[in-house]
Amino acid sequence: MNATRRQLLWAGGALGTTALLGACGGDQQSAAGPHGSEKPRKGGTLRVGALGRASAVTRDPHGVQANESDYLIIALCYETLTTPGEKTTTVPRLAARWTSSADLTRWRFTLADGAAFHDGSPVTAADLVWSLRRLRGTPSGASRLPGISAQHIRPYGPRGVELVSDYPNAELPQLLRLSTFVLKHGTPERAIHRSPGTGPFKLDWFRGGNARLVRNDAWYGGEVLLDAIEVRLFESPQAMSSALLAGQLDLASNVGAVAARTAERRRDVQVVRRRNDMALPIVMRAADGPFADVRVRTALRLAVDREAMVKQALSGYGTVGNDVLGTGDPAYDRSLPQRVRDLGRAEKLLTAARFDRSATYDLVTTEDVPALAESATLFAHQVREAGVKVKVVRRESAAFYDETWLKGDLYTTYWGTNDSVVFFASKTLASDAAQNEAGWHDPAFDAAYRKAMRTADVKQRTMLLRGLQRIQYERSGYLLWGVADGIDLAAAPVRGLPHLPGYSRVQLAGAWLAR
Repeated sequence: MNATRRQLLWAGGALGTTALLGACGGDQQSAAGPHGSEKPRKGGTLRVGALGRASAVTRDPHGVQANESDYLIIALCYETLTTPGEKTTTVPRLAARWTSSADLTRWRFTLADGAAFHDGSPVTAADLVWSLRRLRGTPSGASRLPGISAQHIRPYGPRGVELVSDYPNAELPQLLRLSTFVLKHGTPERAIHRSPGTGPFKLDWFRGGNARLVRNDAWYGGEVLLDAIEVRLFESPQAMSSALLAGQLDLASNVGAVAARTAERRRDVQVVRRRNDMALPIVMRAADGPFADVRVRTALRLAVDREAMVKQALSGYGTVGNDVLGTGDPAYDRSLPQRVRDLGRAEKLLTAARFDRSATYDLVTTEDVPALAESATLFAHQVREAGVKVKVVRRESAAFYDETWLKGDLYTTYWGTNDSVVFFASKTLASDAAQNEAGWHDPAFDAAYRKAMRTADVKQRTMLLRGLQRIQYERSGYLLWGVADGIDLAAAPVRGLPHLPGYSRVQLAGAWLAR
């Protein structure tokens, strides 16, 4: 399982065109709500609950962070080169600026001024190169650094790194947002979890998935207001929301719609709703098996009542999907006709494809995130009206990823990064994608993707991405019925929480307490 499962300006010319999108942290927006006129206060400890399993705890920033609690701790202590932004999908973080060659194959990233590790030593090109090469050497390194081999990660002066791509990639800075954490050069493997970071908080202690982080007063990114953040691991959203309602937490991260319903009438609790947060598609294997015929996949898309799915599985805390992932992307094509339920057409397509409606098909799911298993049950009920018999099979997370993910004929999945069409094209849809969940191979899609990636002009690339989305809409192995809102619960005094979707919720450097 990949870490992202659970998370530009350029022009022609030689290596002289710079993408400088502002100061580090300058685009991190917060959910101020009705408190926007208050003056931020310094001090206090923010008690945060985050989901995870004690058996899956990891301390390695380049490892697989199956736990949201692990990712939260790592993202506050360490930093990636780029990060999701408000006005654009990518803004600077540890890298203040970047340049590309005319052919978009060579990218140079330059460190932010004052970037230093928690021990006071400056971040150098050697740290960047060593960290990215180590990341590339992990089992999921090829998908985290797409098109970049280890030998093509080189120092660029004393404070930069050069990445040479195997193919033109106009969106490479975007694809580096979630896992390019930088550690100190030469850190022994046995001491990786003790390597100092560069982030707004420093690790004070860590015990069994729980941690205390203290403010980094020397952070290059600006003033940090909180004295500390205490992270507590919870194995269920219900337990986490109960702890917040009992006053044991200040923030329950990504707690889900059920908790929102419970808390929405309480004046002492804020419900922070982050749109376009989590895509919840059903995967239909396109390479072979009972769903290989595109007519069958289209029929299933037409057999689903999406409005009912959102209303019942998400309690209305979400939006209807239209079979294209990346709904939060400014380049998302909203002109595509919204699919609606049409049982008559679905049955005709199944008949034309000679689909065996006497058989029963397993739909494999987990309970990894709220509403996932519930959506599978609703789907099974709905498609039965088109004559398709589906049996929902629930599996424990580890067994699901070992036995079903990337292999199964029909299964649920989820993605907490839903603000980028390019992200999914690169990670899950291109024929050579390391996480091609549906086993979908479409030469026209691959050609459209490569053409978009070698197009420097933003407007032209956006138009090409619309064509790419139409192919996905018509033929891919995804049935995206809905997109869940991200739901955080916060105690009344909490201010400055991020409101962007996906892993942007870990950007807590601007949070503060009004007490």
